This record gives sequence, C-alpha cells and structure tokens, in this order.
Amino acid sequence: MDPLSKRVLEAYDLVGREALELSALAEFASSPGKGAEADPNEGLAMRAAPAGGDAVRAVVAEMVECGWLRPVSAPDLFARTEDGRLALAGPRDVTLYTRPGCRLCEEAKAQMAPLLREFGATLREINIDADALLRERYTNDVPVIFLGARKVAKHRVDLLRFRHQLAAASDSA
Repeated sequence: MDPLSKRVLEAYDLVGREALELSALAEFASSPGKGAEADPNEGLAMRAAPAGGDAVRAVVAEMVECGWLRPVSAPDLFARTEDGRLALAGPRDVTLYTRPGCRLCEEAKAQMAPLLREFGATLREINIDADALLRERYTNDVPVIFLGARKVAKHRVDLLRFRHQLAAASDSA
C-alpha cells in the first residue's frame, strides 16, 4: 500500500471518528504522522513532498472504488469501511467476525485465546449485525477469522493450522 493511502486510512484511528471530510483527510495526509514516526525515511519523503489536495482526492476516489472508503450523506464526507480497516491490519492482528449469542463464536474465541497470548497477537471482535454489508457477507458463516487481511477460518478453528499461521505471521513481522 502506498504511503498516502496508508495515512488516509490511519486518519480514522488517530482522529477517532467514523467519518471525515476530504479537507481533514488532506490535512492529515500532508502532515507527518504515525507512518512517518514508524519509518524515518518515509517521514523525510513525506515532509519533502507533502500530499496535495488533488493527490488526496485521487487516492480517496480509488479507495471508494475498491471499497475501503464509502461516501456519507454530506458532500466530501467519507467513512472507512471494514475492508479499509482490514487493509491496515498487521500480520498478528486477528479479527473475529461474530454476532451476539453465537455459540461457535464464543468457542472459537476461547480456543484462540492461549495462542493469541503466546504469539502476542491482538484480537478485534466485530459484530456483523451492526453493519449491513458484513451481515450480508457473513450471516451464515460466523465465526469468520482473519489474520491480518487474510481470511484463515470460518465456522470452526483448526488450532494446529492457526498456530502455524500465527508462527508464520510472527516470522514476517
């Protein structure tokens, strides 16, 4: 993922808002941020050539097209989708798509917990019933488990396979 796209997607976490105006995204993308702190070379490049409004507008349009952002009711207001959040997921970020009262989901969560601790992985639970697109996508498949941006299981967790996937993710981190 290019640095500008990453910074636009990160803006939602750093600002803590569901929807951001294009001008706010452009302002965030043109200032040194979290990405610049993580990679000093990237930070120097970004400070030397800040992102202009046209570049951000083009990136936002691409992200809308690929489903990482969606326009919201007001003009130039965009929300990050779950696919956009997943695009930022690190190799040891585990996402569990679930719904309230799902026995298989609770079982999967309990089974994964020791492995998550062992490998220092983080778990994020997402209630699919809170998002119409996710409900449509996963309604008959929960639990669905992603490691980083890749789906690794649905319905049940194969713990030996999950352990190998976490180990491979730790090696690549």
